[in-house]
Order: sequence, then structure tokens, then C-alpha cells
Amino acid sequence: MTVLTPPDAPQPTYVIKARKAGFVVDTASVAGRALRGISREPAAIIPALFIPLFFFIVNVGALQDFSEQGIPGFDYKAFQLPVAIIFAVTGVSRASTLVTDIQGGYFDRLVLTPVRRLSLLLGLMVSDFALVCALCIPVLILGSVVGVRFETGFLGILVFIVMAGLWGLVFTGFPYAIALKTGNPQAVASSFIIFFPFAFLTTSMLPREALTGWLDTVAGYNPVTYVLAGLRSLETEGWVWATLGQALAAIAIVGVFSMSLCFAALRGRIRRG
Repeated sequence: MTVLTPPDAPQPTYVIKARKAGFVVDTASVAGRALRGISREPAAIIPALFIPLFFFIVNVGALQDFSEQGIPGFDYKAFQLPVAIIFAVTGVSRASTLVTDIQGGYFDRLVLTPVRRLSLLLGLMVSDFALVCALCIPVLILGSVVGVRFETGFLGILVFIVMAGLWGLVFTGFPYAIALKTGNPQAVASSFIIFFPFAFLTTSMLPREALTGWLDTVAGYNPVTYVLAGLRSLETEGWVWATLGQALAAIAIVGVFSMSLCFAALRGRIRRG
């Protein structure tokens, strides 16, 4: 039997609502988009790899004989390898892409969707962590070619990469905070200047024992000093848990500060939007 509906009868109303996909799926989606974008922007990655490799080769070639004089058993190549790694992973982020999304209105459209707000940043950071870990590999290969060996073996190499990746990850909080606060690409590009005091007022060129005066005092408060010490211990000393603990603590302290700025800027951006 067929039921006929009068033409003037009220038609049913259907409301279609977007269903939340879940925190993990949201984060993975944002991270996947960011990772796909990396392959389309090699110009943003090549300098991050070329510069540390260049300085590693130049420093070892120019200063190795001088630095090893009078220090029995001192391996300047192993000493400089973590410095090259720190330069490779620090400041590498998708903050410039985030600025593009903000200026183009894509970020505001994402905020209107059911995607978790936290995932908008965490997804980018997941891709950053994967990228900085990948950047460590060519530098480690070069170190192996010139004779750098790890007392902690293959497991120590993995810990080395993860620790360097964590440092690179926590430092991304600064450019992301600037990107969300200003939406200005020039301001984001200049965020690397923040790293200069961390990079040079530390044990990047000489061991802590060789530093004197105010430089030794500043290096004692510089978190990079302890990150470098932790990375170097994996190469030359073995599993020195106290040194590794200090390195992780330094990373955590910087992370609390940078991520607080970053997520505060995210909340401010969402409120303004």
C-alpha cells in the first residue's frame, strides 16, 4: 500500500551535525598535513641541515689540533657533534606555515570546526618532532664518517636523537607563540635570534673547565650547557644518569616556559577570532 503525502503537509527537517573525530585523530590529521607540506618546501629545510654540517666541518678542521693540545684523550670531533645537532634542530618549526594559515583565514575556519583546539598546535609539534629527529641522522652519519663513536652503542644513538628532538620540540614554543600573537612572518623569521645567547654563551667551543669569569657563570645558568653535556656523555662516557637527568631537567624547564607562552597565545588567538 502506498501512502500519499499531501503537498501542503509540513516536510520533516533534518539537522546534520559534524561528529567529533577524537583527540588522536584530530592531532594526526593536523600532523599529516604539516608533514606533507614539508616535502613541498625544501628551501625551508636545506639551510637547517647545511649550516650545522658546514660549521661542524669548519670547526673540526680548523680547531681540532689546537683544542686537543694538552688535554689527553680529548676528542674534539665528538665534542663538536652535539653542537652541530643543536644547531640543526633548534628553531625548526612550522610556525611560518601557521602564519600563512592565519593570514589566509584557514586557521579561523579550522577553529569553527569540531577539531580540538589543542590539536591545532600539537599536530604541528608532532610533525616538528619527526622532522628534527630526521635532521639528526645526516649529522650523525657525518660524525660516524669522521670517526665519532658512541660508548653507549646503538641504544645510546637512539636516546641521543630523542633528546635532541625534545630540545628542538620545546624550543618551537617560542616561534609558535610569536606566530599566534602577531601573525607576522617577519617576526617569526626573527625568532631564531632568541637562540643566539643559548648557542654561544655555553660550552659550544670549549669545555666547561676552560671557561673563566663571567662566561663560566653564564654558562652555568644556560640550559644548553646541560643538554650538550648530556649528549656528549652518550658519546664518550657511557650511561651517566646524573648528567642525563640534568639534561632532561634543562629541557623540561625550557619546555614549561615556552609551551606556557605558546598555549597562552593560542587561547588569545581563539578569543580574538
